[in-house]
Amino acid sequence: MNFDLSELRAFVAVAELRSFHLAAETLHLSQSALSRRIGKLERALGVRLFERTTRRVALTAVGRDFSHKARYLIDDLEGYLLGIRELAATRMGEITVACVPSAVEYFLPRALLRYQARYPNIRVRIVGEGATEVLSSVARGEAEFGLNYVGAQETDIEFLPILREPFVLACRRDHPLASRREIRWAELADVQFMTVARTSGNRLVTDLALAGLRVRPRWFYEVRHVSMLPPLVEAGLGVAAIPRLAMPAAEHSALASIPLVEPTVTRTLGLIQRRGRALSPPAQRLYALIEEGQRGDTEDVPPAKMPSASPAPPPGRPVRARHA
Repeated sequence: MNFDLSELRAFVAVAELRSFHLAAETLHLSQSALSRRIGKLERALGVRLFERTTRRVALTAVGRDFSHKARYLIDDLEGYLLGIRELAATRMGEITVACVPSAVEYFLPRALLRYQARYPNIRVRIVGEGATEVLSSVARGEAEFGLNYVGAQETDIEFLPILREPFVLACRRDHPLASRREIRWAELADVQFMTVARTSGNRLVTDLALAGLRVRPRWFYEVRHVSMLPPLVEAGLGVAAIPRLAMPAAEHSALASIPLVEPTVTRTLGLIQRRGRALSPPAQRLYALIEEGQRGDTEDVPPAKMPSASPAPPPGRPVRARHA
């Protein structure tokens, strides 16, 4: 019996749409090419499948029975082929994920351990960059998806929020503000304040949140990346407002973390991908593992522990700080 899958698809399209014109448009064929495929199938089967008139197309009795079987055959074959592609994808491959460095530490290790256990031969390239670079990497297709706190307003980016974290005040434990339970932003106008450059996504978040504040902090030191702030704070050069995930561990002996209020400023970390572009099967699985690991955890990161009474080390002692 001499017919192929393209002729079977043509028959199913006409049978479901009851129109050669609509079926031809759906399959991106001319009507004459579609008619040739149906004719070839009918000759191969030795039966008429359609009754055609100038006004309508109707299935014959044999055509009605065959349409159900043909649809089942196509669905079964497509499912089988999809299974083969997915099986191949689990055996080998490579994906690229872009993310802000704080997300590498907080989100990825647990998800990557589970991913590696299931798909040991998939290689994962992790690109740790600033928020703007992460967004650009995803938008340009250099990374399949990313973890970022900017992108929600981009029309060509899908942003799935997974965690919201507050900005806190980082100061030495021997600083006069270290004993406070919370600090208003306006109170920082009278202290030595450090911040990130205007090109930083974190600076954009805080500037927008503080736009209506009459009294605002005035910076004395400005750095490019937020990861540079904790060592400067520990050295005794001043205080800084940084995202909670960028703080060293809560039990750090030199640094304290104090909630900032009036206003409470937060940033939302989320998964980003290009809108309308499907992820590859390996990337989709890692994306799902990260989302699953944070499901139900879109509220604020728990606040840092209150500073202890332990003495602070002398200024200038090196510290291994987290990045953000």
